[in-house]
Amino acid sequence: MRSVTLLFICIFSLNTLWASSETVTSGEKVVYLFNIRENIAPGIWRQTQKAFAEAESMKADLIVIRMNTYGGTVLDADSIRTKILNCPIPVYVFVDNNAASAGALISIACDSIYMREGGNIGAATVVNQTGEPMPDKYQSYMRSIMRSTAEAQGKVTVVNGNDTITQWRRNPHIAEAMVDESIYIEGIIDSGKVLTMTPTEAVKYGFCEGIRTDVQDVIEKAGISAYTISEYKTTLLDKIIGFLVNPVVSGLLIMAIIGGIYFEMQTPGIGFPLGVAITAAVLFFAPLYLEGLAEHWEILAFVIGLILIAAEIFVIPGFGIAGISGIILALGGLILSLLNNVKFNFEAVDPVDAFISVTTVLVAVTSAFFLSIWASSKLFAAQKGVFSHLALHTTQQTSEGYIGVEQVAPEIVGKTGVAETVLRPSGKVTVDNEIYDAVTEGAFISQGEKVRVTRYETGQVYVVKADK
Repeated sequence: MRSVTLLFICIFSLNTLWASSETVTSGEKVVYLFNIRENIAPGIWRQTQKAFAEAESMKADLIVIRMNTYGGTVLDADSIRTKILNCPIPVYVFVDNNAASAGALISIACDSIYMREGGNIGAATVVNQTGEPMPDKYQSYMRSIMRSTAEAQGKVTVVNGNDTITQWRRNPHIAEAMVDESIYIEGIIDSGKVLTMTPTEAVKYGFCEGIRTDVQDVIEKAGISAYTISEYKTTLLDKIIGFLVNPVVSGLLIMAIIGGIYFEMQTPGIGFPLGVAITAAVLFFAPLYLEGLAEHWEILAFVIGLILIAAEIFVIPGFGIAGISGIILALGGLILSLLNNVKFNFEAVDPVDAFISVTTVLVAVTSAFFLSIWASSKLFAAQKGVFSHLALHTTQQTSEGYIGVEQVAPEIVGKTGVAETVLRPSGKVTVDNEIYDAVTEGAFISQGEKVRVTRYETGQVYVVKADK
């Protein structure tokens, strides 16, 4: 675990040195270029925060987002949208082919949109993991975000002949049509179709300021002739975090945690399986912590949950409050670490993301449990298992002359003694000046209390409290 932690510290240090070593050459204007060329996810939101902070620190005159994305999570897209709307620096977006779904929302938030010939913008319907549209309550929320984002661009005055018309700079109704197939806009979209626009259509309907060939063309359109471009560089840490926070990878890490703990419980001592579980836990929580998703108390809840489960298995008899509480805390810690909640405030948590988080954890834990049982039977099975030579498979059959012989005289049954230790339920007792391992058959027995031996079976003494 220490080595993994040191690895993340080293990567973080290199990441900081790399970012701080970048210099900006002199120029009349500073243009900051930020690329979004993958699905919108927590990693992109983290990079957006870093990029905008860097642009503001160097007092950039313009931020240009070069976009080519098919969409992503609504939560992260909404966070990026809000960041753009509140940015004091003008933000332009160059749609370098695709601005679909979450990409369309981010684009509409920008001060100006420019598109490459052959590009597309729209198709912002909320869908699940299989691509099927989500229920209307999710679409209603997305429609509202798209509408309010378009309205945030304000109104413009247009002179049409002798008439002066004040209209929305970006028509909120068109923004809604990118989400809802039931919306009909005469001459633009028929009912039953989700709106996606080409560059020509986007320019015609006011959702695009123009068609350009590259970023330099966009900058010149902004009226900047002499400039220096400072581009955000994706660091090694960004790539590692982006990989580890992927829901599939997170699920595999959870499986490694559960599987490692299961196999560690099947073997004596502390060994390789526990090391795998600890390493997987660090790789699971560390990037989520850096992303701002996992908080201290969520990680602590997971650790306390494991401790309670271990106590229930090895210390407390049966399975009760400790075990149930441990399971709830462990699962809760895993699920909450994947959500963008602030303590117990879940207003900013998108229901789709909550569903994905719960499903990821439950499927991973269930799969890990059953796969561990299957793997244990296959790997350690007699003769056929890969590691069968590490397990003891020899049995002593009575037909071969092996018999069990009691090591304690029958006379001990019925006698009284004293509890040498607390029996909860196991401990030690003294009978006839001899110390025996014992198990209480009734309530827990405190140290020093009198006990009476009720029976002796398979090398084990059973006692109850003696009548005073």
